[in-house]
Amino acid sequence: MQPSDLDHLAVPGDPQLHADGRRTAYVLTEVDVEDDRYVRTIHLHDGAGTRRFTHGPSDVRPRWSPDGRWLAFLRTGTEDGQKPQLHVMPADGGEAQRRTDLPLGVSDLAWAPDSDRLVVVAGVWDARVAGLTDEERRRRPKRITRLPYRTDSDGWVHDRTSRLHLVDVEGERPVVALDTGPRDAAAPDWHPDGSTIAYLSDPDDWPETEPHSQVFCLTVPDDAAIAAATPGTLDAGREDAAPSDAGDVPRVDTAAAPTLGVRRRVLTTPGMWQAVHHDAQGRVFVTGLPDPYDWPGTPAIHLLTDPRSAEPAPPVSLTGHLDRDVAPGSPACATIGPRFVDDGFLTTLEGRGTTAIARVGLRGFDPDAGAPPVVTEVVAGPRAVTGYSVSSDGEVVVFTATDPATPGELYRLEAGEQRCLTDLAPGFRTKVDLRPTQRFTCEGDGVELDVWAVLPPGFDDAEPGSVPVLYNIHGGPTSQYGEYFFDEFQVEAGAGYLVVGTNPRGSSGRGTAWARAVVGAWGEQDSVDTLDLEAVVEATLRRFPQADPTRVGVMGGSYGGYATARLLARSDRYASAIVERGLLQWESFAGTSDIGPYFDRMFLGASLLEGAGLHHAASPARTAHRITTPTLVLHSEHDWRCPPEQGEQLFMALKRVGTPTEMLRFPDESHELTRSGAPKHRVERFEAVLEWHGRYLSSGDHAKEG
Repeated sequence: MQPSDLDHLAVPGDPQLHADGRRTAYVLTEVDVEDDRYVRTIHLHDGAGTRRFTHGPSDVRPRWSPDGRWLAFLRTGTEDGQKPQLHVMPADGGEAQRRTDLPLGVSDLAWAPDSDRLVVVAGVWDARVAGLTDEERRRRPKRITRLPYRTDSDGWVHDRTSRLHLVDVEGERPVVALDTGPRDAAAPDWHPDGSTIAYLSDPDDWPETEPHSQVFCLTVPDDAAIAAATPGTLDAGREDAAPSDAGDVPRVDTAAAPTLGVRRRVLTTPGMWQAVHHDAQGRVFVTGLPDPYDWPGTPAIHLLTDPRSAEPAPPVSLTGHLDRDVAPGSPACATIGPRFVDDGFLTTLEGRGTTAIARVGLRGFDPDAGAPPVVTEVVAGPRAVTGYSVSSDGEVVVFTATDPATPGELYRLEAGEQRCLTDLAPGFRTKVDLRPTQRFTCEGDGVELDVWAVLPPGFDDAEPGSVPVLYNIHGGPTSQYGEYFFDEFQVEAGAGYLVVGTNPRGSSGRGTAWARAVVGAWGEQDSVDTLDLEAVVEATLRRFPQADPTRVGVMGGSYGGYATARLLARSDRYASAIVERGLLQWESFAGTSDIGPYFDRMFLGASLLEGAGLHHAASPARTAHRITTPTLVLHSEHDWRCPPEQGEQLFMALKRVGTPTEMLRFPDESHELTRSGAPKHRVERFEAVLEWHGRYLSSGDHAKEG
């Protein structure tokens, strides 16, 4: 695979099964390198074949109405600055009709049980800036009063709040915003009788430096209340709704929805909740961790035994006994939380490099009895599920999945038989030379480690010691490599490298103890993850005689950049290195990262105020003067997860000691450059990675002067 071969990628995702059990809508994402964009369209498999259902160019989150008459989705227009808006179209096809025109766009949607309206998540401007033009908002100094004020996914968010909005499917009633409290609302889900909506938000009165979220429930206003609503933005009584002092600054029509006050109550104690769902009986299920500081860990699905009580009771875990993550992130799964069937629900389960679908049986389950429900895997194997949908009787499951040789396909499981509904991978393979992947295990520091190796062209016939090795370290650290297509590995193998990746302790996929093995360990030079990573290099050289032990390159992003910098300071084993979007200085990270207020407490076990010495000891910038390996520092200008100053500190330290180094920075990109960055930037990054390693790993008589 070459960097430009990104242009051939077509990946299905977010499949949604119609109530008829026959039709499946899904999103097809294609990469257009020339126009520097992603083309996302909704396709429909009707039981006989697949056809394009919407024209795009950016249509996502398809959702059938419960009565089967409509398909709702989010569409982003083609003009610069346009935001995603809610559209609906007849389920049998036809023209899409826009139902919102909200200034900050829509990010999520959920149908009411009667299919008469929807609830959407959309941002609203704070009153102080709501009437200003975009140009004037950009010009003014930013008055920041709360956290988070900037996130890696959304940029500056100090002047807006995400709220729930009610939208009429026919467009006959006005769009109204619901007063969901002072903090952002997300992930709404309707009660089956349509009277209430549960959603996630941060606790009203908790410190903003805490990562806690909470499940709330609001009463849906009736038609009379909606009809009586008058245009407005935020409640006048709120502190952040102070009058604007804009003077003669030009104002614009913000298309803000009228705001309705609602009755709301708390359903859970503060935790690390990722989703909330109701089953057909109205029982409430929440996905996540009861305590954010249980992360790193394994999120589970929980049942709220008495959601109507004045004081929230502790939820009952339904999957915690499995010690397997139900919200996998590598690769990300579009389906989070339970999908209900007659006798229980389906969920994803992360394994050692895999993501499966399992059925959790609740028939006869007694939450007070102490025995966990029965769990049976229904979709398994050496692959990763990236999204799924199921009929209410559980007889039909549609899902998208990937494996090392398949970027993605849509599948259908019915009556125990599984068949592939799309034919995307064969066409991709005719254009791209995909290299084979070998999975093996090795021993390191008393534990068994999973390793994936991708073999370059001509590897089997290569002379002993003739093939350079490129060692990749994943981010997280609570994520994993596995049985899925990874463009990074394929491009690097296509360039002639034996590509290797592993899941050291601290990774996901192997339960809570494995994930938490690194907590508090990074203050020591010989942390368990470091020992695991070093063991895999030596095991690779023993396993593959073709590998050249003098030409081993190493690279990684985020945690992978952190681990790479730590390895480089311990050894001159590596001939070339790339540290990408790394956490490199804990002291400054605590104040500049969007997760800085709490990430150190999760992984170091102490905040900066409590453990400044530990923060210093765990920072790769402290030991950068020991690095002799030529190192490229790669970063994105709008990375607010590991801000650019992190890379700058390493680059400066390497310059001071004379280590060959360069810094490459990508404009207008976030921490997600390698996954969702602009296609041209992704190609240019690949080219830069191959060029840098090519300087030092291209031949046996390589030199380090670069």
